[in-house]
Amino acid sequence: MWLLARSLLPEAPQRHQGGGRRRLDDRAVLAAILYVLQTGCAWSALPTSFGVSCATAHRRFTEWSQADVFTRLHQELLDLLGTAGAIDWSRASVDSMHIRAVKRGT
Repeated sequence: MWLLARSLLPEAPQRHQGGGRRRLDDRAVLAAILYVLQTGCAWSALPTSFGVSCATAHRRFTEWSQADVFTRLHQELLDLLGTAGAIDWSRASVDSMHIRAVKRGT
């Protein structure tokens, strides 16, 4: 997945004055983000074994979400799996959301 994701990630912002902490490796941060998304755990429950703080993981998740990285990564994975014939479309399902119309709304 990293081979697909790294080309989709936006360029790291440049620090105008230099200094500060070195930016953590995108690959480690992506692994931490995917762990949180897969397990459903809270950002604050992110294991320290990733070497990424929960604040950094959440900040980078927000940054990449705004850059539409995860939508494009999902599409890339579907294209790759579809080309390889590795998707069983007979098991696909469509999810929908129902919203109650309040005050007799249409």
